[in-house]
Amino acid sequence: MIVTVTLNPSVDRTLEIETLTHGRVNRAAHTHLDPGGKGVNVSRALVANGVDTRAILPCGGDEGDQLVRLLRGEGVRLTAVPIDGRTRSNVTLVEPDGTVTKINESGPELAETELTVVAATVRAAAEDAEWVVVSGTVPPGVTPEAFTEFCGELVSGGAKLAVDTSGEPLRAAARAGAALVKPNRHELSDVTGVALDSVTDVVNAAETLRRWGAGSVLASLGSKGAVLVDADGVLIGEPPSVVTRSAVGAGDAMLAGFLAAGAAGAKALTEALAWGSAAASLPGSRMPFPADLNRHGVRISPGDLTPLSHMDS
Repeated sequence: MIVTVTLNPSVDRTLEIETLTHGRVNRAAHTHLDPGGKGVNVSRALVANGVDTRAILPCGGDEGDQLVRLLRGEGVRLTAVPIDGRTRSNVTLVEPDGTVTKINESGPELAETELTVVAATVRAAAEDAEWVVVSGTVPPGVTPEAFTEFCGELVSGGAKLAVDTSGEPLRAAARAGAALVKPNRHELSDVTGVALDSVTDVVNAAETLRRWGAGSVLASLGSKGAVLVDADGVLIGEPPSVVTRSAVGAGDAMLAGFLAAGAAGAKALTEALAWGSAAASLPGSRMPFPADLNRHGVRISPGDLTPLSHMDS
């Protein structure tokens, strides 16, 4: 089983529009309402592909109740930890050329007592889990020190911890000894303070995270693929060509595919890129099913000096 933890989940509304014109009425051609939050999306992708998972998330207010209903409607097993604050709502605007404009709320403050309950819930679930995935932004009220302690307790308790976040929480997860971290290119550059203009730069930055304590680094390069750096070396993956409809949740699907395939080596990287590219080709933040995957279009090779100046995150 793979347990996912989303400390700042959301209800996500995606609007597909012809073009975004500021100061004018913009009409949506299609709308989608989905459960949101990076860990939530990992669980959704796993469920869609028949992998056992449980999502743990704090929920509050009417939006929290709606989030629970949406997840249960997709067959996601979950434990919702009640909080006083209101679960956030996010809006995504998607244009035909793939341009995405996101408007995200910061989310409710998570009190220290509420984080304690979440942590205890996760530790109990981790006893039967192969992986514990902590993904997404850290909500207001959770200090860097509290997040470091949260990750450290999971690792010291024997959990194989995978973390997908950014900034100081990403640094904290690496230093806590997370078995896997999954930054995108910009997050990796930000946390290491180094410009990433080539695959070599990405590999060197990933090795920095490994020196801090992370086991493996799966660095997403958006539509250009991903770089995997671990104790066995470096692998570069290029995804199949797809028409991007919405990249929201594609990185989460990538992480889900990587973990589902064993989280190591070319097979796992192939699965990651097949799942991530399939998610990008779907509307809203839909997660791919087996029929959506194109593994044959993925190309895996050793690391080289490929320039990254035009790569996206």
